[in-house]
Order: sequence, then C-alpha cells, then structure tokens
Amino acid sequence: MTTGSPDAFTDLGTLGVEEEFFVVDDDGLPTAGSDTLVYEAEPPEILSERIDHELFKFVVETQTRRLDGPHEVGEAVREVRDALVRYAAEHGYGISAAGLHPGARWREHEHAEKPRYRSQLERIQYPQHRNTTAGLHIHVGVDDAEKAMWVANEVRWFLPVMLALSANSPFWNGHDTGLASARAKVFENLPTTGMPTAFDSYDEFDAFEQTMVEHGSMEDRGEIWWDVRPHSAHGTVELRAPDAQHDPAVVDALVEFAHALVIDLAERYEDGGEGYGHRRELLDENKWRAVRHGHDASFIARDGSGTVSLGEVVDRECERLGVTGIRDVYDAESGAAFQRRVHETEGASALYDAIRL
Repeated sequence: MTTGSPDAFTDLGTLGVEEEFFVVDDDGLPTAGSDTLVYEAEPPEILSERIDHELFKFVVETQTRRLDGPHEVGEAVREVRDALVRYAAEHGYGISAAGLHPGARWREHEHAEKPRYRSQLERIQYPQHRNTTAGLHIHVGVDDAEKAMWVANEVRWFLPVMLALSANSPFWNGHDTGLASARAKVFENLPTTGMPTAFDSYDEFDAFEQTMVEHGSMEDRGEIWWDVRPHSAHGTVELRAPDAQHDPAVVDALVEFAHALVIDLAERYEDGGEGYGHRRELLDENKWRAVRHGHDASFIARDGSGTVSLGEVVDRECERLGVTGIRDVYDAESGAAFQRRVHETEGASALYDAIRL
C-alpha cells in the first residue's frame, strides 16, 4: 500500500524507536556493510525484520518492538544496540552513532541497490546523492486520526527544542560546519522535509498524501520526511527531529519527553483546548536557532511575546510534564561540543573511535 489509512490510529501511548547507525571498519571509518548485515547474513532473532539499510551502504536502521510506554524504552533500546554491535562484529564491522559521521565523504561511498533508493537518486539527484545523515525517530501511538493530526500540528513548536538537545553533527564531509546539527540542514535539502505546515484536518493531510503519490512527487507515504508526521500505517505521531545518538541515555530522555508531550497534547485535544496554530516561518526560525547553536539556542516563545532559552524551556517542561531526562541531557556536554573537543584535542582518529558503540 502506498498510502495509509485513518483506521491505523487505535492505541494511545504506545512507543517505537528507530535508530540509524553507521557501519564502520577497524579505523572507525564508514564502510559498505549493509548488504551483508541486511541481506546476506542471518541476523539474531531480536533484529529479525527489525534491521534495514538506508540510502548509503554504510548506514543501517534498527527498530525496537512495539513498547507499552517509556518504562520499557531503556531495556529495548539497549538490547537492540547490543545485538547490532555483536552481529556486526561477527562479520568484521563496527557500529558508530552520530547525526553525521565526521569522516564520511559522500562522493567516496556506494549507494544501496534497492530499487526504491535508485528511483529516489534518479528523481531527486544531488540532494539525495549526498544524504549521509542518521537520525532518531520516535513513534508515539495516538488512538484517533483527527487527534493525531492536531497533536502533530501542536508539537511542532517543541521540535527545535528536541533538535537543540540532540544536536550531534558538527562535521560534514570532513569539515567543521560551524553548526551544532549539520545533519538537519543536509537532510532539509530533500523534498518533503523540514518543518511541516499545519493541516486543518486529517482528511486534508490524507488528501495531500494521496496527491503527492498520484502525481509522482513521491512513491509512497514513507517519502514524507518532515520533522513530524502522522504515520498513517503505524497509527502514530512520528517525531523525526533529533540527530542520531551515541549515548542511549540521551535516547531515553528524548523518548520520555516526546511521549509526555504527545500524551499532554492528546489530553488537551480531548478537553477541547485551542491550539497555537503557529506559522511555519516562525518555527523555521526556531529550528535554525537549534541547528546553529544547539544547547546555547534560544527560541521565539510560543505566544510570540519574546525569547526563551533552551535551559528555561527544559526547566518549564520538566516541571510541567514530570520528566527528568532532558534536564540531564541539557546539563551535560552536548554531542556537538563533545565531538569538537575530541577532534581539537586528540584528532580525527580519536573522534572516530569516540563515536563507536
């Protein structure tokens, strides 16, 4: 099926976590390994049908099983990661994690043979040819399609916050970009990416999805690559803003935050609460601030009355939602700062080693 259905939205609060990783050689540099790990070898049971490749042959994606809530995330994420590292090692590979691999030079690497990706390369050309990105995708179940659409609209203000907390990709194509999350800008060059506009209803979103497929703009629903989308196959709101992470504790914190946000917004929807309905342009500005500054970002406030620092948002949301993980993430050194520090003090090879799982 190339498009989804509103009937998929049946359960509130379930979770699924997708992580993208880099396959690396003994020197920690990206190497083509996805053919072996996805197609040629037999993965362990926990990865069976839960490992796939991405556009480049040095990128793989894993998925957790469907989870009943945040309390199951830590164990699920770690058991998948541990299985992937062992499985890769059996075939002579290592696994690394960041939003972009600091040593990956896109012209030197192979693209996957899968017809879907070959079609994208032909259709999209340069932006897809250089797309060496790796992200963290968080699925939160929502039990009604209209509710999911409203939640996706309203959660948009928080996506730059999640990106700033997760910023973990200062290097691209061998160079320091001056950004905290270069991945976000590299990926945003593709069509149907970035901050989406608000939709008035799920039907309006569904009509857009149908139109894009029918007129050849994309092959299936999976090519809606926005920072958030109602996933019309899984029945979830999928948050796609964060960079991929080396530290699973950061994944835990971002999933906890995402789940709390979606549940809070779902309850507001059920209570008939009014949304902010932000213009995309304002949210694009906030996203740029996250891309550029990471943990040092400030944002235009939800009510437009001024600006608020990332630290202030973290304090407010931890108290409001009863979460704790993002406070630890904010207080710690950011992924981008860590990469720059290691690169400056110890060199590129040490950095490649530092982001290995």
